[in-house]
Amino acid sequence: MAGRARQKAQEASRRERAAAMRREQQARERRRRTLMIVAAAVVALLAAGGITAAVIAHRTGRRSLAGVASYPERRDHVTGKVSYPQTPPAGGPHSATLLNCGIYDKPVPNENAVHDLEHGAVWITYRPGLPAAQVDRLRSLVRGQTYLTLSPYPGLPAAVVASAWGKQIRLTGADDSRLDLFITKYRQSPQAPEPGSPCKGGIGTPAS
Repeated sequence: MAGRARQKAQEASRRERAAAMRREQQARERRRRTLMIVAAAVVALLAAGGITAAVIAHRTGRRSLAGVASYPERRDHVTGKVSYPQTPPAGGPHSATLLNCGIYDKPVPNENAVHDLEHGAVWITYRPGLPAAQVDRLRSLVRGQTYLTLSPYPGLPAAVVASAWGKQIRLTGADDSRLDLFITKYRQSPQAPEPGSPCKGGIGTPAS
């Protein structure tokens, strides 16, 4: 009797150890699956974050206003021609008579256009050989707007150059996204000495 009791006890002990081992194995398997799920979630989050960062960087880069040059300019009304350090000028001594803002088919006098910049206008200039489609794009941008002047400019250092008082940016063409940003930032902005002063009542007959 005692032998059978010991045998039963040993079998029970073996079953208990086997059950404990199975429980431990199952626990390890659950931990492994949990770690795999967590790792996959972390990878997904990192990937999503990388994609988001790339999109933001792309959009930021595309919408950046990099390349704006700043020039300290003095304000004097003068007569006659002025030798400006920039092409085209971005402020400085200028005629007491402003240029009527708008679209011009031919070059306009520097000294009168600079007077517009003093009043918060943005002067958009382009090379005379710019493709017609790009000139049309510039015209559509300026047409019907206030405090914008568009004119061709021989000897321009870039395809398109936008100027405000003390600020200037060289652009790759009419479709350069920085043009819109430049206009938004500097048209009638506080950096102009007299923002809000008239942009008409001077010389010049704009085409539109």
